[in-house]
Amino acid sequence: MSHERPSTSPAASLTADENNLFLDIIQEAPLSGHREPRSIFGSALYCLLLAGYAVVAAAAPWIFILVPKLIPTLLCSCNVLILILTGMFQQYWVYQVKKVRLQGYYSFSQRLKHIAQLPFATITYGTAMMLLVLVWQPYIKILSVETLLRIVMLVEVICAGCFMSVYVGYIHQYNSLDGQPDILKSLYSALQPSSSLEDRRYYDGGRLSDQQMALLQYQRENLHYLNEEVLRLQECLSKYQRSDDGNTPQVDLAHLLASRDQELRALTAEMNQVHSELRLARNLIAERDTEVQNMQVTNNQYIEENERLRAILGEWSTRAAKLERALEAERLSNMELQKSISELRSKPTGQQTDAQQS
Repeated sequence: MSHERPSTSPAASLTADENNLFLDIIQEAPLSGHREPRSIFGSALYCLLLAGYAVVAAAAPWIFILVPKLIPTLLCSCNVLILILTGMFQQYWVYQVKKVRLQGYYSFSQRLKHIAQLPFATITYGTAMMLLVLVWQPYIKILSVETLLRIVMLVEVICAGCFMSVYVGYIHQYNSLDGQPDILKSLYSALQPSSSLEDRRYYDGGRLSDQQMALLQYQRENLHYLNEEVLRLQECLSKYQRSDDGNTPQVDLAHLLASRDQELRALTAEMNQVHSELRLARNLIAERDTEVQNMQVTNNQYIEENERLRAILGEWSTRAAKLERALEAERLSNMELQKSISELRSKPTGQQTDAQQS
């Protein structure tokens, strides 16, 4: 038939496989063609901040002409503000370095990692110098404190600006690269001699393990990218297969994604509603628990009051019993006393009768 493919002999196929057996992994880099360029917007914005800081340092006597006594205080406050902003920008630069490292450019990431830390270190050292100037203020006679602070600020700006220029240059060089990632070179190639690996292992100060970790991260990103590509190609293949069969209409991928997004939003709204109802139920349960605790406290107070009243009632009962016993004893003593009185009254009468008879 006209559209039959030409057959390939097994020997030729085996020879091709044998030729490709020891190809290095450097020829298979899916992310090398999909490298994302890094933005220099944050670095440019920081350079503008440094320029404004330099203007404040140079023109401080004219900017703060209304408050000349507060110029050292205001300069130190500006230095603390630029230190805080530098720390925030350093987090952004570290994120950029991490992205470069994940793209497989290990040497660039190592150079950028050291440079990204220098502006913050420069501002920190400048802050320490300003602190020393303020501490040794009574002993400085050559220049005024305001002039020394301005000089320190200008030196900070110059050094930080130089470091940022080098950083922007490296980022521009990275964006203009057209080669394979350098992490793929000579790490675990099958054709690499063992002596170089041994030298690296024992004399490279742990750099080989760091490169291997970077390579693993790069391969993880490759696998993630390949998984996304496989899923996309499977969706396209299923779409074209359904459209070629004629049984089902062609699925619009954008419409499908929109419907999935809508379903996800609906599920998110339902989940938020359930969370709000759960929070309301928890609040009600907390209120009920508070009421129950209050009732328990009141009940405990009533129990304590009942115990106290019972103790008082027992004490009064004991006192009443004692009084009854005392009254009974008093009554008995009264009866004995009345008997004694009656006996005494009857005794003199008998004596008088005897005397008359005699």
